[in-house]
Amino acid sequence: MNSFNEVKIANQIWMDQNLNVDVFRNGDPITEAKTAEAWVKACREGNPAWCYYDNNPANGKKYGKLYNFHAAKDLRGVAPEGWHVPTDNEWLDALSICFTLFSKTFVTFLTKPNAGSTMKSTSGWIKNGTNKSGFTGLPGGMRQPGADFDFIGKFGTFWTQNAYKNIKGNLEPIVYILKGDNDKVTRMNIGYGSGISIRCIKNK
Repeated sequence: MNSFNEVKIANQIWMDQNLNVDVFRNGDPITEAKTAEAWVKACREGNPAWCYYDNNPANGKKYGKLYNFHAAKDLRGVAPEGWHVPTDNEWLDALSICFTLFSKTFVTFLTKPNAGSTMKSTSGWIKNGTNKSGFTGLPGGMRQPGADFDFIGKFGTFWTQNAYKNIKGNLEPIVYILKGDNDKVTRMNIGYGSGISIRCIKNK
């Protein structure tokens, strides 16, 4: 992983860039899935995998790697020592603070137009943010479960380590999305086979 700065948001400490590692904490390698077939196969078989957006290492230098949920949740730990993939509640806590950086009135911050502004970087977006939180969120896009790349320059997508059951009773992981054309933050569930960025939070 590249060098990074620590960002304090209330009582939390976050990295200021997306994760960019290709090994677990114990040194075991995480498979790079370069082809669509390799990506789909890894996700279908429950194997951890990562890729660069469009399989282009230049995107990794700016946006970090995209990981499937099997990598995000692997017990060997995708985050460096002393760090972890944030929980859903840790994301909610961070967003509540970032919303109050803009407004002292806390009202359904996930749908308020400026909740994401303080987390988005001041360049690179269709509608840039203020980055008042120091989070420096970038629009790194994602990889769809079917292996297509999408939304670079438009969305910043981030794994949590949590999943919940959909209406069919299947577990689906929770992600948070910063949007390029507005400052809202979306919380939603998504398939295990999606390629999503990871922003680590420090252990307490």
